Amino acid sequence: MGASDRWTVDFYDMVEVDPLEALEEYAWFGDLHERAGRNGARHGTPILNSPTGHADPRINLFFRTGSMAGAAVKTMRRYAYSLTVWLTFLHLFGRSWDEATPGDVEKYKDWRLTDVQNDERVKGTSFDTDRAALNCFYAWARPRYRTINPVVSVPRQAHSSTTPSGQVDKAGKPLARNGRDPLRPAASRRRQVKWLLRSGFEQWRNIGLRGYGFDGLRRPGWRGYNEDRDVAFVEGLYGTGLRLQEWASVLDVELPFGVQGRYPKAWLAAACIKGSPDEGRYYRIPRRVLMSELASYMDEVEGSRTEVIRRAQRAGRYDRLPGVRIVTGYSTRSRALHIQTASGASVPLSLDVLGPDERVRLFRRTPNGLEPLAVWLSHDGLPKKAGGWEDTFRDANERIADLWADLSAEELTPEQRERRRSECPVWARAHMLRHSFALRWYLVLSRLWQPHLDGFTDEQLKDLRDQFGDVWYALSILLGHSHPDTTRDHYLAPFTGLHVDYLMALLDDNEQKAVEALVRTAVAATGVVLPAVEGSR
Repeated sequence: MGASDRWTVDFYDMVEVDPLEALEEYAWFGDLHERAGRNGARHGTPILNSPTGHADPRINLFFRTGSMAGAAVKTMRRYAYSLTVWLTFLHLFGRSWDEATPGDVEKYKDWRLTDVQNDERVKGTSFDTDRAALNCFYAWARPRYRTINPVVSVPRQAHSSTTPSGQVDKAGKPLARNGRDPLRPAASRRRQVKWLLRSGFEQWRNIGLRGYGFDGLRRPGWRGYNEDRDVAFVEGLYGTGLRLQEWASVLDVELPFGVQGRYPKAWLAAACIKGSPDEGRYYRIPRRVLMSELASYMDEVEGSRTEVIRRAQRAGRYDRLPGVRIVTGYSTRSRALHIQTASGASVPLSLDVLGPDERVRLFRRTPNGLEPLAVWLSHDGLPKKAGGWEDTFRDANERIADLWADLSAEELTPEQRERRRSECPVWARAHMLRHSFALRWYLVLSRLWQPHLDGFTDEQLKDLRDQFGDVWYALSILLGHSHPDTTRDHYLAPFTGLHVDYLMALLDDNEQKAVEALVRTAVAATGVVLPAVEGSR
């Protein structure tokens, strides 16, 4: 399939300078961003174009009205890409989107998941997102353009367990076994929840990011240009439980340096949270991560962050960036930046309204030149976007898999080597670190809620619940979930049937001590002092 046969998508970037501003021949057009705003577009709004280069205004209106008008930028991007693939599929068969039938969607599902002639096949979870995007689009388009929704959707049946597949309901729609939507892949409802103990995480970190081998020694020739940055980033994910985009969007003024306690409290801006809620939330950073890994990376003398900033300043890289916004100050109390306007005055702007794309253009003036507020920087000194961290995890996993294959005592064929690489037991994804955070806090909170803890009366246990809520409610707050059921169903289901003492035995000594210290801290906060807790292990 050539590029000329595909639908394409672009996105409005309201952070960049108006691309027509410096072109005199387009002065008559006016401000491009202002025009886009009047037309319902905002930062991240997609524009889909057909293979002929023309846009269908009906399709693009979908992202400017209704529920999508207020959707998160990430959601709009994902739905836009799903629509471009679907429209390309229809284009190859000479069909328009408003002519599509349920049969077309069935063929599309087969092509996306199982067609051996399609080299771009996806997993069931990815197609489930495609299906949701198509269903959302056609549900929106149906009353406006009198089109049918070709995405067959079957509600769950109350007594569908005895309904054989192949039957249809009264409306003629096919019923799947157990009332399942026939278009939804069977694997799409399952989430692989995996977690790392501290020892496993450290091994992955040391081998994948710090240049060590499985023998615990540094590998000859290792050149870890971004080692302190990458280690600080993954330690932060493991210690805070934040999502990758949330941790990747943090500014230096938001880090709680100077705050006392084992787990200093920091504020996560609303615009950086998944779903972009109305308010931000607090999260905790382990002091060891803050004062060791993060402080080393951001050290003004020896940290790699300072090094890449100075290199970019000498090259004048920041001075050439379009859309830079100069920060003249920060108010800790109101969590507001002071932004310099075109007239030279400074106006306050809440951190809660600044999303990830806006944050990469925030700079302050220093004696050495402009300096970014973004914590995480690439080797060229520019802020590192969240998607780039997926590459960091992938490269670390590839590096570890290669070393695992090298441990083989015999000569391996290319096929045998690839098989051994795929069997490497040491690997990690960003979300696994969030799962690991959830498990540790499940242990902490479960310890607090154990009814047989020595020294607790029923009244004291009730006081604990009144102040902290139950385990799942407290965990949902720590993880930033809108409802405890999300935490229970998708994160910790594998652990709920196990006894807390068994789970504690899986942790190493340092983690067990940390859990016990956290329990003591939480108990002290309630006013209930229980000497027996310290010796309860």
